[in-house]
Amino acid sequence: MKILVVGGAGYIGSHMVKQLALAGNDVITLDNLSYGYKDAVKYGEFIEGDLGDASMLDSIFKSGDIDAVMHFAGFIQVGESVIKPSMYYHNNVINTHTLLDAMLRHDIKNFIFSSTAAIFGEPDYTPIDEAHIKQPINPYGHSKLMIEQVLDDYDKAYGLRSTCFRYFNAAGADPDGELGERHIPETHLIPLILQAASGRREDIKVFGDDYPTDDGTCVRDYIHINDLCDAHSLGLQHMIKHDRSDRFNLGNGKGFSVKQVIDVAKRVSSNDFKVTTEPRRDGDPAILVADASLANKELNWQPKFAELEEIVRTAWNWEIDYLCKQ
Repeated sequence: MKILVVGGAGYIGSHMVKQLALAGNDVITLDNLSYGYKDAVKYGEFIEGDLGDASMLDSIFKSGDIDAVMHFAGFIQVGESVIKPSMYYHNNVINTHTLLDAMLRHDIKNFIFSSTAAIFGEPDYTPIDEAHIKQPINPYGHSKLMIEQVLDDYDKAYGLRSTCFRYFNAAGADPDGELGERHIPETHLIPLILQAASGRREDIKVFGDDYPTDDGTCVRDYIHINDLCDAHSLGLQHMIKHDRSDRFNLGNGKGFSVKQVIDVAKRVSSNDFKVTTEPRRDGDPAILVADASLANKELNWQPKFAELEEIVRTAWNWEIDYLCKQ
C-alpha cells in the first residue's frame, strides 16, 4: 500500500514510518518539523509541509494513488493547551479538517487517527473501556474528541472510514536504537526520569504523593511505542478488510505508580538520582488504566513489551546511546 504519514518526523510517527516501510509499504512522510526531526525519517519519501496547506495536500494526493492516511501531527501538551487553546484548536481541529476535506476531494477513504485517553477526562471507573463517558477537561482532550465526532459524521455522510486509537502513555524507544523520544520541552514521565538518571536533569519531580493509591502517587498505563505501531498496522488492515470505522483504547492494561517507575528506572540504569516532591497538579487523575480488550479481540493485538522494565530499558538505551552524545 501507499500510505501518507502526517507528522511522520515525530516520536510516534517516525516509529510508524519505519514499521510500515519494513513491511513493504510505500510511505510518504509529511511534516512541518515544528516538533519533529528530519533525521528521524529514515525510510520512504519526506515532504516538508503543513497539513493545513490545502494546495500542498492536493499536490501530494494528485501525485500518486495513496491508499490511506495516518495522522500523528496533533499538538499534545495538556498544559500548553490550557494556556494557548487557540493554537490547539487551529492545529488539531481546523488543520485536520483541511486534511480530511482534501482526502475527500481525491477519493481517499481510509484514515488512521492518533487520539488520546484525554477524551475521557476524570475517569468514573478503571480500567477504562471504549464505552466510558467522554468528558475531556482540557482543550487538548476537547480537540481530539471533536475530530472523533467529525469522523463519525464523515463516515455516515461520505463513506470515509476511520480508526481512532486512544493512547494512554506511549513510552520506550525503537529496540534497534534507530529512533527514540525527543520532545522539546519534554513532558513525559519516563524520559524525564531517565534524564535525571543520566545526569542531564538535576532531579525528577513527583507531583503529589497523597493520592488514593498504594504508595500515594499517580498510576498510569504505559504502552511501548512498537506495540502502539503494531496496533495501527493491524487497525489499517482491519478497516480495509471490513470497510468500517472503529475506535480502540490502547494500553497494557496494567497500572504503575510514579514511584514504581522511578524504582524501575534506578534498577535499569544502575544509577541513583534526586527525587523531589511537589504539590499535585490540577487535573491529574489518581489512576488511568486502559481496558484494551476490544483491540485484543477485534485486531488480534497483544502487546509484546508487557513488562515495564522492558519498556524502560529501551528508553534508557536510547538515552545513553544517542541523547548523551549530543
